[in-house]
Amino acid sequence: MSVRKLRDALVLMGAFVALLWMLQVFNWADGYRLDVDFGILPHNVSRLPEIFTAPFLHVSWQHIEGNTVPLFVLGVLAAYRGIKKFLLMTLIVAVVSGLAVWLFQSGSEATVGASGLIFGYFGYVVARGFFDRNLLDIGVGIVAGLLYWTILQVAIPGTPGISWIGHLGGLFGGLLAAWLLRERAAVGAGAGGWTTGIGRGAASPASPPRSAAPARTTPAGEHPGTGQHPGSRAAADLLRELDEKGI
Repeated sequence: MSVRKLRDALVLMGAFVALLWMLQVFNWADGYRLDVDFGILPHNVSRLPEIFTAPFLHVSWQHIEGNTVPLFVLGVLAAYRGIKKFLLMTLIVAVVSGLAVWLFQSGSEATVGASGLIFGYFGYVVARGFFDRNLLDIGVGIVAGLLYWTILQVAIPGTPGISWIGHLGGLFGGLLAAWLLRERAAVGAGAGGWTTGIGRGAASPASPPRSAAPARTTPAGEHPGTGQHPGSRAAADLLRELDEKGI
């Protein structure tokens, strides 16, 4: 774990929460018109872009108060491995959660709130360590699971006034992001592929060196294998391009 990355995560989530509260003040002063104008309306094609604006809005002071602490805590836990990966993960979660509401929510009322992101961060934090074979991240995921497992109670049908579809979509989006953004080194790793996640990572004792395997000729039309799923490889390539451009 890098102290600088942890500091960046704290600053980013602090700024994000502050932005949400400033929008809440403006929204409240305007009679919550932003909810009507920028919330997700199910099955309305013209309101599909609102999947990107709905997470920034809330329907009441109680709504944003209930979301603030878990959003900040889980956001920091999700972001301390790197801001670029966190932002890409947040985009995946917002899209999956928003599409779930747009496709499957019944009724004609606008849906807003950061709850989908909270569930996405929860799913990402819990699953990330297992996909990356990172012992520290597994420990963080277990702690997050013990602290916030009760939020899963509102991811099931039957809670009045709660968009359980958005919550469930966010949870699935977080799990999907953890898989797509898993570390390259962790893919296909054996027992010796585990790391503590502290500093550069104290890897398990190395296996005895093996004799070099003969080179394999790649048939025409086939990409040299890295053992990665195309979706995961594309996500890793995007992160590398952002890093090269200094973003």
